[in-house]
Amino acid sequence: MQLRRFAGRTTFCNAQMSSRDIRKFCQPDAAGEKLLENAMTRLGLSARAYTRILKVARTIADLADEEKVSGPHIAEAVQYRALDRKLG
Repeated sequence: MQLRRFAGRTTFCNAQMSSRDIRKFCQPDAAGEKLLENAMTRLGLSARAYTRILKVARTIADLADEEKVSGPHIAEAVQYRALDRKLG
């Protein structure tokens, strides 16, 4: 999915997405947005963490072969971020 999404561009994977790409390709559904807002508040995450979570959620959605980023994708990405903070 990433290869199709970024065909003809210098970006070739979700990790390299610009802010514009994130707004275009990583918009979560309402449940995902609410979940992400709660996670940001509870975990005290930065704006940088917000964009990283969205990129990971986009990759998770891609692996599930889904066009939209939804709540379960956000939840899984937040879990990875929380785990990363504990181990780091």
